[in-house]
Amino acid sequence: MNKPVFKTTSGRKPAQPSYAVDFEASEFVFREDDLGTEMYIVQEGKVEILKEIQGESKQLAVLEKGDFFGEMAILEDLPRTASARALTPLKVLMINGSTFDQMLRSNPEVAVRMMRKLSRRLRETDRMLREALGRADQPVVEMPAAQESRRTASPERLVHLKSGIEFFLSLGPETTIGRKDPVTGIHPDIDLTPVDTQRSISRRHSKVHRRGERFFLIEEIGTMNGTFVNGTRIETGVPTEVRSGDEVRCGLVSLVFHSE
Repeated sequence: MNKPVFKTTSGRKPAQPSYAVDFEASEFVFREDDLGTEMYIVQEGKVEILKEIQGESKQLAVLEKGDFFGEMAILEDLPRTASARALTPLKVLMINGSTFDQMLRSNPEVAVRMMRKLSRRLRETDRMLREALGRADQPVVEMPAAQESRRTASPERLVHLKSGIEFFLSLGPETTIGRKDPVTGIHPDIDLTPVDTQRSISRRHSKVHRRGERFFLIEEIGTMNGTFVNGTRIETGVPTEVRSGDEVRCGLVSLVFHSE
């Protein structure tokens, strides 16, 4: 059996564990089947992830500041499964295996998002297997009715103090708060991207749980920059009741909770 021939990445070889690299628009950071030994975190600009499917290049995701990609090369030591190309002038932090562990320790949100990304891939694989076996009618994650309830707004809302923009809670038992995450493909029920100009909010920052007529705020694992109720930081994973008129701060974004 012939051994696979691995392509090498671009000529940029790190002389140290991590450093910033610039790419021009339309320049490839790496290509599918390259042998990868680094992962990347976007510092400036946008990058698209491309996959060759039946001879055509398909865009899988568009990533921007704070997003990461290429981590599978470090985890599995295998060739790249997709290509990454700069959509705009791009600056990324290139990280090799020697600093990977240190990065996860200093920034737990990256580790949590990475696990969510892998979990989503597993769920998608499970769905495809069910379809192949003729069992697509069986739920993989949650019932369609639960998904539909989360897409419907309720009267309860969070109001951004500076702009007055209203973010309505879902009618379901929980409402996720954060920013849309192209890395994992997860979109929160309340996306605070428009008002988080300093990107202080984690992708999955917190949740509001509905318990009858009462509401409880819970900070997600791996959240950076904290979650506050009336100026007091809440403990990760511990429900804190919020009442109408309470100030809720996620990172640097201040909101007021209204339940009527």
